[in-house]
Amino acid sequence: MPAGAPLTFLPPRLDRRVLWACRRGLPLWLRRSARIDRVDVEGQERLAAALERFRQGQSRLLLAFRHPSIDDPGPMARLLWSQRPPAHAQFLYDRGIPLWAGDAIGWLLPRLGGCSIQRGKLDLPALRTARELLLEGPYPFAAAPEGATNGHNEVVSALEPGVAQLAFWTADDLAKAGRPEATELLPIGLQYTYSSPIWPAIEELLAQLERDAGLHPDPARSLDPERLYNRLIALAERMLGLLERFYREAYRRDLPALPPRNDGDDPARIGERLPRLLDAALAVVEQPLGMEARGDLVERCRRIEQASWERLYPPANGQGEVCALERGLADRLAEETARRLWHMRMVEAFVAVSGHYVRESPSQERFADTLLLLWDTQCRILGSDPGQRPRLGRRRAWVRIAPPIAVQERLPAYRADRRAAVAALTADLQTTLQALIVPSCSRAL
Repeated sequence: MPAGAPLTFLPPRLDRRVLWACRRGLPLWLRRSARIDRVDVEGQERLAAALERFRQGQSRLLLAFRHPSIDDPGPMARLLWSQRPPAHAQFLYDRGIPLWAGDAIGWLLPRLGGCSIQRGKLDLPALRTARELLLEGPYPFAAAPEGATNGHNEVVSALEPGVAQLAFWTADDLAKAGRPEATELLPIGLQYTYSSPIWPAIEELLAQLERDAGLHPDPARSLDPERLYNRLIALAERMLGLLERFYREAYRRDLPALPPRNDGDDPARIGERLPRLLDAALAVVEQPLGMEARGDLVERCRRIEQASWERLYPPANGQGEVCALERGLADRLAEETARRLWHMRMVEAFVAVSGHYVRESPSQERFADTLLLLWDTQCRILGSDPGQRPRLGRRRAWVRIAPPIAVQERLPAYRADRRAAVAALTADLQTTLQALIVPSCSRAL
C-alpha cells in the first residue's frame, strides 16, 4: 500500500441538521444493524438530575461510559436523545476509526460533535479541544475510560487515566476562573443480553471455528453447556498451538511445544500460554520498528499502532517536494509495516480470551463473548472482513447509572499530588463501573 497523507486532528464540526437526521434514523439502525430491540435504563433519575444541573449552569458534566462493544454509541445516543428535553453529548473517538470504518463514518463523527484522539501519543490538539468543550461547550462531554472495547460484557478493562485527568483539569480551570459550577463525573454502565436463547447459534459458530482450525465438530450437535465448554477450551488450545508453532518456526520465537492437555477442564493452561504467545507476536512488530517491549500488552499495542501510523501516514518532513524515489521508498516502508501490523491486530482480538470467564458463569452471553473474540482472531489470521462479525441473536442493552462523583471535593488532593489524585479517582471509577455490571446468570430474562 502507498504511504498516505499525515493523520491530522479532526475537530468537532457539530451540525444540528445531521444530529436531527441521526435522531430520526437511530431506531431503525438499532433494530436492523445492531439488532438491539430495547434499551433499558436503571438510574434514569440520576442522569436527568445531572443534565438539569448542567442546563441550569450549576455544573459541568463528564459522562464516563463502559465500552464493551462497537455498537455502544447506539444505546448511548438512545439514552441521551430520549430525555425530555432531548440531550446530547460531545465526545472523544479514536482517530483510527475512520481508517477502518470508512469515509462515511469519518464524515459523520465530527458532525455529531466528536473530536478525534490518537491514543498512542500525547495528542495535544485533542486534549486542548476536549478541555475547552468540558469548560465551555454547549453540551456535556462523554468519553470511554477503558479506551477501547474488550468484547466482554461483564469485565471492565483497566481504565486509562485520561478521563480522571480531564475531570480534574475542568475542576481546576473552573476554580482558577472563579466560576461557581461544580464538576461532576457520571459513571454509566453498559452491557448486553440476548432477548431469547441462542444456544443453537452458539453451537453453529463454534462448529464453524472448529472446522477452520482443523477440528471435527461434535456430530451430535449437543447444546449441553458442559460439552460446549469443553469444545470451546479445545478450540482455544488448538488455536494457541497453531500460533505457537507459527511463531516458533517462522520467527524463531522461544515457545516450547506442549503435550496435549489431559481430559477434563484445565483453563489455567490457557492463562499460562497466552501471555507468552502474545508477547512473541508483539515482538515481531516491535523489533523492526526499533521499539522496546514496555508496558502491558494493551499499552504495547497502542505504541505499536502509533509508530505504525507514522510510517503508514508519515508526517510532512518540512523539506518541500520529495522525489519519486523517496516516495517509492516511503511506499515500500508502508507496505512492510502494514504486513506486520496484523500481528498487533491479532493480539488485540485475542488478548481478552480467558477460559475462566466462561467457567465462572457458563451463560449464553459469556459463551457468545468468548466465541466472538475467537472469531475476531481467526478473522485477522484469515484476512477476512472484520466488519462481517456474526450476529448471534437479537439483544437488549442495559444501561445503569451510578451517583455522580463530585470532583471539586478532590481538588485539594489533586493540587497536593496530581498523579496520586488521578490514580485514586481512576480506581474509584473502575470500582463503580464494575459494580454496575449484573452477572448474566442472575439477570432475569
